[in-house]
Amino acid sequence: CSVRGSGRGRLHQTGLSLNRNHMNILFIVVDDLRPVLGCYGDKLVKSPNIDQLASHSIVFSSAYAQQAVCAPSRVSFLTGRRPDTTRLYDFYSYWRVHAGNYSTMPQYFKENGYMTLSVGKVFHPGVSSNYSDDYPYSWSIPPFHPSAEKYENYKTCRGKDGKLYANLVCPVDVTEMPGGTLPDIQSTEEAIRLLNAVKTNKQKFFLAVGYHKPHIPLRYPQEFLKLYPLENITLAPDPWVPEKLPSVAYNPWTDIRQRDDVEALNVSFPYGPLPDDFQRQIRQSYYAAVSYLDTQVGLLLNALDDVGLSNNTIVVFTADHGWSLGEHGEWAKYSNFDVATRVPLMFYVPGMTTSSVNQGERVFPYLDPFSHILGQSKKVVELVSLFPTLAELAGLQVPPACPETSFHVALCTEGASIARYFNASEEKVEEEKGGCDDAYRCFHEESVALSQYPRPADTPQWNSDKPKLKDIRIMGYSMRAVDYRYTVWVGFNPNNFSADFEDVHAGELYMVETDPNQDYNIYNNTSHGVFFKKILGFLKH
Repeated sequence: CSVRGSGRGRLHQTGLSLNRNHMNILFIVVDDLRPVLGCYGDKLVKSPNIDQLASHSIVFSSAYAQQAVCAPSRVSFLTGRRPDTTRLYDFYSYWRVHAGNYSTMPQYFKENGYMTLSVGKVFHPGVSSNYSDDYPYSWSIPPFHPSAEKYENYKTCRGKDGKLYANLVCPVDVTEMPGGTLPDIQSTEEAIRLLNAVKTNKQKFFLAVGYHKPHIPLRYPQEFLKLYPLENITLAPDPWVPEKLPSVAYNPWTDIRQRDDVEALNVSFPYGPLPDDFQRQIRQSYYAAVSYLDTQVGLLLNALDDVGLSNNTIVVFTADHGWSLGEHGEWAKYSNFDVATRVPLMFYVPGMTTSSVNQGERVFPYLDPFSHILGQSKKVVELVSLFPTLAELAGLQVPPACPETSFHVALCTEGASIARYFNASEEKVEEEKGGCDDAYRCFHEESVALSQYPRPADTPQWNSDKPKLKDIRIMGYSMRAVDYRYTVWVGFNPNNFSADFEDVHAGELYMVETDPNQDYNIYNNTSHGVFFKKILGFLKH
């Protein structure tokens, strides 16, 4: 992100001693949003409202999800536990029954006197949150779901022949949609209504707002296409399947194949490829959906100004995981690559990431994408750290670190608070990299993120993207450091949730400096024992 304006974006050296005991939390989580945002250096996208939030925030440029699929990622960051502890790798179990009665982040705030509110997709709906978004444990009142949500996969996309289809690429006339609206528009309206309500009752709040787009189908108001003429849209820089990619690592994007417009292309399984012109259309609609999302975030933040709460509300903006847009010949999430695991992550903390605002002064004037920096940390961080970080920023006691086995422990975290990075200069962080002899400590000073993905077999199958627990045979554990990504695919027994690190099926090693897109796997011509030791040490802790 480029620095703009008067340096308001610089971190204010007030340290963590600020009295934030009366801070509200606005927690914005987006479905399937990779960091294609202006503040992350994307030159094509128009995201003025999220960029404006970034200009008042600390922005983490290397933040990663623990598993690149909705339910496991959300349950992981909302409980502060990794997927091996929630035992959720698919969509079909509720952690309180299946793993342990773990407290969640909103539950912890609720128990500490906050009114906790959920709007849109925060927990993944269904079995994995007990068909209730974990209410009443996590939320003070029943969560809100937009009524238009149920039409997401209906045939609402008008084809060139005038008929309606259930397409992947789906710009729409909102006035023709059921109810004349879309889910994210309804979620913004409800969140604004709640902001007005909490303003009057003066209770501290934790408001979580979950946006659907740019999750597929790419269904958004058609006017956003105007921002992205097709002739400006390129293919991915590496739209081919890498020569040395182990077949177990590939995700065959079965979910998009089931959409009417993709099905009509009759693309071969598992590798495709999709025709170039259709690849461009997907990328165009993904960008358009991001700009539509940006307007919703802008309206929400503008409302925070309207009710006079921008000065005492911490705002967090992130996503559950990324989404491949043709890189490595892949689409959707379901992999361990950066494009699937890397997420935007920013924290706006009044008086800390920005100077205090005078009463009545606006922090978030709404910006129109049709007309129209800051503290940044390169530290590698993980979404599993959100829970302890927000607790620390709000002045609550930080949940303790989990013991090695924590199924019986209700309140603990497997992430570490990253609030310590908010004011640390990069030089100070560099000093930490001094010599050390303990592998685990070295590992921690290096700052890495761990992600994982299950597979049913060594080669791409119809269920490779989303295997059910009983069908998982291999687990890919992936470690991302500043300068490399190392992944090891090992045998996995779903009956006792055990990974066998003596049964290595394949490996991947990418050196980020020379191979930023992770196209050239050097695992087979490099000694990787040191990485294997590191990842084992990490998983044991």
